[in-house]
Amino acid sequence: MNSTDSQATEEAIMSVAVIGTGNIGTRVARRLAEGGVEVTVAASSLDGAQEAAGKIGSGVSASGVADAIKSADAVVFATWFPVTQQLLADNVTALQGKIVVDPSNNVAPDGDGFKSLNPEGVSAGRQLADLAPGARFVKAFGTVGADSLDVARTEGGERVALYYATDDQAAGDAVADLIAKGGWAAVRAGGVDDSGRIEVFGDLHQFGGLNGRLLSEDEARQAVAKP
Repeated sequence: MNSTDSQATEEAIMSVAVIGTGNIGTRVARRLAEGGVEVTVAASSLDGAQEAAGKIGSGVSASGVADAIKSADAVVFATWFPVTQQLLADNVTALQGKIVVDPSNNVAPDGDGFKSLNPEGVSAGRQLADLAPGARFVKAFGTVGADSLDVARTEGGERVALYYATDDQAAGDAVADLIAKGGWAAVRAGGVDDSGRIEVFGDLHQFGGLNGRLLSEDEARQAVAKP
């Protein structure tokens, strides 16, 4: 086993902090904890985090944001895009060397649905990765709608695929392992510059080119390969 393989194997067994206890954060925390991952949730208030942890169960603990980041190997920022921007800026030193996982979609209601708030041609993932120098950035867990994170199987009876994107192979392998422990199938969609494909309106997002569909692993890999 080479050093890269050894690192990826070690990182596959890690503690995870989920910052944010909304629709995405609670679902990700629950499924990871049910898969045997050590999970801590944090929110804007400790009381809120403790209440969420109690509802999630499965051994999930609660902490303040700073303590959760400090103690975890990987941090999932399940917060609105502007909140994540601020959290990355506030914790840039604490996040050095840690795996930072971003599920965000930078969108807002526009009356008929939602509109993108990203600059033309620049994904939310690219913007946030640039705010986390020294962290190991992975885009993941936001490639389907929050309700769909509760779905275990596709209509064909196969595990639902979740995409991820990263420039860090070892960090990507570790997050892929987390995805698998959560009961999904992990499929890499490319690097950070490809993360727009797995955000809302992207060709690989449930509410983009997939037109609401949930894909199996084979279907997801075929979709990535399409020009």
